Amino acid sequence: MPRYSDFQDDCFVPPQTREGDFRVAIVHIVDDDASFRTSTGRLLRAAGYAVELHASAEQLLKRLPNDAGLGCILLDIKMPDISGPELQDRLNGRASSLPIIFLTGQADIPTTVQVIKAGAEDLLKKPVSKDSLVEAIERALARARTMREKHEELAALRTLASRLTPRERQVFERVVRGKRNKEIARELGATERTIKAHRHRVMDKLEAGSLAELVVVAERLSILGT
Repeated sequence: MPRYSDFQDDCFVPPQTREGDFRVAIVHIVDDDASFRTSTGRLLRAAGYAVELHASAEQLLKRLPNDAGLGCILLDIKMPDISGPELQDRLNGRASSLPIIFLTGQADIPTTVQVIKAGAEDLLKKPVSKDSLVEAIERALARARTMREKHEELAALRTLASRLTPRERQVFERVVRGKRNKEIARELGATERTIKAHRHRVMDKLEAGSLAELVVVAERLSILGT
């Protein structure tokens, strides 16, 4: 079974990342090889990462909170009981946002295709250089960061939209579909002046400075597709 020697190149350049990322991003190493697990953890901690070690898939599942925060998973493919791909399926079932990098000495084509289709960030075959490993981690963290930012932005928009009254919601849905105030007033049995007032409050509550911004909000909330 591969040991620490699976990592090549003694010359290591620390990753260039935005200040503060290492204090919040956690790299979870899941591998049943204790020597490899410990050595890899030591290597990544020396590079500045926060690291958590897991001897099995079951251990990760027990320890991992519902909101695991920013991070990624280094996962071995062949492990006893729950394999790497099986763990990936379970995490997908939990809607986990942690990108997975598979790191293994045994990777056949069907398995590679399977894990990539299931959303794996990368699959690295041992031996892997230190730089290649860190580059893969940085790509995974960048994607995790982007996904988290989008999730937070969407949550903020949903909070704003929850402030709308039922009638304001009706006006909002019609305005972003290009309907004029007169047409909306006729559909809702209201005066055009009332619709204008509702429209103003919708713009204010959703913090939209223009109709274009209001349409963007609607797109992000998946309103235009309904």
